Order: sequence, then structure tokens, then C-alpha cells
Amino acid sequence: MSIDTTFLRRCIGTLELAYGEIGGLKYQEELTYEIYRAACVKEFELVLEQSGKLLRKRLAAYFSNNRQVDRLPFKDLFRHAAKHGLIDVEATERWLAYRDNRNNTAHDYGEDFAEQTLQLLPTFITDAKILADMIESTDD
Repeated sequence: MSIDTTFLRRCIGTLELAYGEIGGLKYQEELTYEIYRAACVKEFELVLEQSGKLLRKRLAAYFSNNRQVDRLPFKDLFRHAAKHGLIDVEATERWLAYRDNRNNTAHDYGEDFAEQTLQLLPTFITDAKILADMIESTDD
């Protein structure tokens, strides 16, 4: 059974586009920079949440019932994905760090947080694309 990653891939594409636009703008001198930075943070959050939601579906095959996987906290989803060889340990550590960064957004939407998130994006975008490919894969 293939899992539909259309929305996840659209969010990744939007994030990639917004992040690409920031590169040509002067840091904090233009309102446009702030708009794209806000878009990056929001898309980062969407991609992270969609990744967890879809990974939960992908992991369901490794549990005796869906309730077991549904009860897993976000970080444990990625630990189980590594345990079952779906992603490597280094990628798992990065996903846990992405989640920690996301948890900070709930408490601090300040400029420093947004800039920290921007620094994560090149690797995050790559990891999200790899994860989407794995989620779509039917090979086990």
C-alpha cells in the first residue's frame, strides 16, 4: 500500500521556494525578508507535522495494531523508524533536533528563533524529501 505524500511534498516545495527567496534579500532590512522568513517557519512546522503523521502510517505495519503506533510520541516515531531500518541513526538525531526546535516555536516566535530555524532548513529540506521517498516506498 502506497501512502499519499502529495500534501507533504507540496509543503516541502513551498518551504524550498520561500527559503530560496530569502537568499537574495538583505537580512532584516526589508519587509519582504520578514514575510519569507515567517513563511519558512510556518512551512517548517507543517512539514514536520505532516512527516510525523505520515511516518505513523508507514510504521503501522510494524505493530500488532494501529493503537500502538497512534500512542507513540513524535520522537518515538523516528526512533522506531531507525529501529526498523527505515531511516538511519544520524537522520533520526536530526529529526529529534528539528522537533526540539519546533517545540521552541510554541514558546518563542522571536527573531532569534526564526533565524535558528533558517539555519536548519537546508538539511531539513533534504531530510524531508528523503523521508517522503521512504514513506511512499512499499519496500520493507
